[in-house]
Amino acid sequence: MTTLHYIFDPLCGWCYGAVPLISAARGIPGLTIALHSGGMMAGANRRAVTRQLRDYVMSHDKRIAQVSGQPFGAAYFDGLLRDTGAVLDSAPPTTAILAADEMAGVGLDMLHRLQHAHYVLGKRIGDTAVLAEVAQELGLDPVGFMQAYVRLAGAETERHFSESRAWLSRAGGHGFPTLAWEHANGALEQLDLGAWLGREAEWGKYLHDQVSDNAKSKEGAANLYCDVNGCAI
Repeated sequence: MTTLHYIFDPLCGWCYGAVPLISAARGIPGLTIALHSGGMMAGANRRAVTRQLRDYVMSHDKRIAQVSGQPFGAAYFDGLLRDTGAVLDSAPPTTAILAADEMAGVGLDMLHRLQHAHYVLGKRIGDTAVLAEVAQELGLDPVGFMQAYVRLAGAETERHFSESRAWLSRAGGHGFPTLAWEHANGALEQLDLGAWLGREAEWGKYLHDQVSDNAKSKEGAANLYCDVNGCAI
């Protein structure tokens, strides 16, 4: 198996823009995706929704929609981003992803459903009720999911964030998303996700050829990413 290390954040706009590419990658035989959530808006970097935040992120989101073709819902722009009681926190959705992956290997499915819930449906994906709802949609046992969620919250999620940031550094990434091949010797080689946005079919063929030939991409570093200061345009 060839491993792609996907370093992301559930509240990263460009990570949402990259969903079609990640979905295409998971369908490639012989390719496995390792998930690393970076905690972009966790801890001291949590953000309360304000008018200023809405105005700031909307300009980025509109650019992401234009480049990637990913939909952003009215419930997000005119609902969640006007909900001044909401707090954007990467930790709860990350814990839910870890729990879903541990229970049934569906961490990536949880991530994509949470991104849809956030950016299209305008839901508060930091709320445990929303996380439990999404887990149920995935067919996970509600009691088992909440038990795993509680156990993996806090220190375990923080440990995952630290490990993910170490992967980001190893891959030479500067923000989220960062995607990198793992070579047989353990070295990581970054892929340029930005160059493939909106070209899912070509991307899938490219990955298939790379895996089939056991070759590695020579693309440059990604130039579209988010960090705690925002999303590059």
